[in-house]
Amino acid sequence: MSKLDDLKSHLRKGNIYKREELQKWSSSIDRHLSELINEGILKKVGPGLYHFPKKNAFGFEPPADQLLIKKFLDNDNFLITSFNSFNALGLGTTQLYNKQIVYNHLRSGDIKLGNKLFSFRKKSAFPQKPTKEFLVVDLINNLEALAEDQPKILEKTLKKATALDQSSLEYAIEKYATPKTRKLLAAV
Repeated sequence: MSKLDDLKSHLRKGNIYKREELQKWSSSIDRHLSELINEGILKKVGPGLYHFPKKNAFGFEPPADQLLIKKFLDNDNFLITSFNSFNALGLGTTQLYNKQIVYNHLRSGDIKLGNKLFSFRKKSAFPQKPTKEFLVVDLINNLEALAEDQPKILEKTLKKATALDQSSLEYAIEKYATPKTRKLLAAV
């Protein structure tokens, strides 16, 4: 069995691998990775990240965002969200955004993983799952980045905040709000 075949024997369909993980089965990892990519066995999906895609009736399945980011960050302490989530608040936001935001404790910056652009934002705190209260705070935190009528959206958001559970909203403001957002929500 060749060294390349030995490396192939450790690969499992659907998994994502870091270069360092694969190095333990190869003495010439860069050459072997290049060969595996040329053969179509592995696909490079990010800096030092490789995916062994499963094939279905429509072609190759892309890696799940959750798995891709978990492998990229080497932990599962993150929240994937998007400005599209604000549409669920019923405030009249209708714009669609193609960038996903990843709140985490380690990285900042826009990084392409797979065929998607993720905006990594380093935050001290974020929920595991977004609540309406978190979304209200997050919307106001990101108001300047929205391609909407900002004064109108702010007015509707502040009105919406009064109808939310006040103790949950206070918690969200304390944990996740910027100083500017705190000021704007102080009246609520």
